[in-house]
Amino acid sequence: MARTVSLQRRWAWTIAAWVVALIIFFPILWTILTAFKTEGDAILFPPAFFPPHWTLENFFEVQSRSDYFRHFFNSVVISVGSTVLCLLVAVPAAWSMAFSPTKRTKDILMWMLSTKMMPAVGVLVPIYLIFKSLNLLDNLFGLTVILALIDLPIVIWMLYTYFKEIPVDILEACRMDGAVLWKEIVYVLLPMAVPGIASTMLLNIILAWNEAFWTLNLTAANAAPLTAFIASYSSPEGLFWAKLSAASTLAIAPILLLGWFSQKQLVRGLTFGAVK
Repeated sequence: MARTVSLQRRWAWTIAAWVVALIIFFPILWTILTAFKTEGDAILFPPAFFPPHWTLENFFEVQSRSDYFRHFFNSVVISVGSTVLCLLVAVPAAWSMAFSPTKRTKDILMWMLSTKMMPAVGVLVPIYLIFKSLNLLDNLFGLTVILALIDLPIVIWMLYTYFKEIPVDILEACRMDGAVLWKEIVYVLLPMAVPGIASTMLLNIILAWNEAFWTLNLTAANAAPLTAFIASYSSPEGLFWAKLSAASTLAIAPILLLGWFSQKQLVRGLTFGAVK
């Protein structure tokens, strides 16, 4: 009897998980299917789930109107560059807070996290003026720096959590053997925290890839990533749903594939230290 109840409960949780997953994935699926519709089919009412007339015209027109590969290159440079810059700062900071804490460490962590609660538009004007004075508007380096800064609190928090799960005794033994600080971090700490660092890196790439507010306000053409590429299909003439969906599909496809192929590493890293 107990086994039957346990099996029924497992099936119920499995079905619930599939329902939630399908609800989350439905907007993405609808966008992809709309990309293969004509503009007339895209605004049909009631809407047709599958395209009545499948077409690749939207993808060809999107590429001819905007250079997709240039925007794709900008997105890769910005997301990977901001992630590397973020980790260079976050790893030493998280190490210090995890293994050399002070009575103010918790307050500093909470203060860093509180900066993520401030609306970005509240600091847009001063940051815009700073970027203008430094000639960093519409610049890949400028976008890389700003995205690294806005994601830095989350990255430090995640790495701090992972580092706290590493036994201090191992690092103390390393110090007793005469290892200097950088060897302790590079040869002992980082290899033990690889799952956590990998998941943090993947999450930061996703956050930087999807960032739209700063990329739309600090770029024009030269450094515009794929988020600006999508926004270009909202014009005074109206919304072209099929072409907008094609642009969105081309923009999300790389990050969807990255998430799909790295899901095992991502889940492993996010649960790092959860089971003793």
